[in-house]
Amino acid sequence: GADIVQWLMKNLSIEDPGEAIHLGSLIAAQGYVFPISDHVLTLKDDGTFYRFQAPYFWPSNCWEPENTDYAIYLCKRTMQNKARLELADYEAENLARLQRAFARKWEFIFMQAEAQVKIDRKKDKTERKILDSQERAFWDVHRPVPGCVNTTEMDIRKCRRMKNPQKVKKSVYGVTEESQPQSPVHVPSQPVRKTTKEDFRKQITFLNVQIERHCLKMSKVAESLIAYTEQYVEYDPFITPAEPSNPWISDDAALWDIEMSKEPSQQRVKRWGFSMDEVLKDPVGRDQFLRFLESEFSSENLR
Repeated sequence: GADIVQWLMKNLSIEDPGEAIHLGSLIAAQGYVFPISDHVLTLKDDGTFYRFQAPYFWPSNCWEPENTDYAIYLCKRTMQNKARLELADYEAENLARLQRAFARKWEFIFMQAEAQVKIDRKKDKTERKILDSQERAFWDVHRPVPGCVNTTEMDIRKCRRMKNPQKVKKSVYGVTEESQPQSPVHVPSQPVRKTTKEDFRKQITFLNVQIERHCLKMSKVAESLIAYTEQYVEYDPFITPAEPSNPWISDDAALWDIEMSKEPSQQRVKRWGFSMDEVLKDPVGRDQFLRFLESEFSSENLR
């Protein structure tokens, strides 16, 4: 701590040590540096050892971790070295509140924590200790010890002046599960509504609809799109030049005269073979089809 104070005074031309301590405490309160021995994020002008926070956990990344992330972290702490990472009293209370709030998806949270513990055990012991301290310092900023100032809270007057008072939500562990809008850590937990038969009935109906949906593989969709493009490529004036000329570019209206004539070209008749829609969209094709139906005494199907 004393070295940090001296560095601030030297590099920022600060004469008063108290001012340097105050500035360093503001930096520590945001979590950029943190003490190794305790969890009070202030700067002390003594022999207290500090550690720099990993850039991943910097507040400049617009972190606003959700309660699901905090639940995973506390659950993970209970699986690790209890002598070094034992939960404090307030953390144990927070874990109990979160467990009640997320009772329905606690199995999901437990599995996430268990998977992360397995990954952490593969790391070097020294690296694991450093990462544990950095992660704990991150949560000391966003879920501080009772009595400490929470620097991540936004003033309500600023929220009212802002067009969008919601902060950027970013999950620490990549968890996309929805969480409660208000933290159950700081407010009493609300009673969980029991699932009724109607809820299960709605869920079953929704799942049946999803099962019955017609799905295609991306490869099949790509093949169909390629086949469609190849089929209509000669009819696309952007790709294949129009014959005898493109009236949108030149002043020659011969193409439009050909399309309006009662004698269709070979290319036009070829397009009728693609589908019945192509026949009915073309006035000449529709007229020819009507004549065929009249010969079969079924022209009322087209009238």
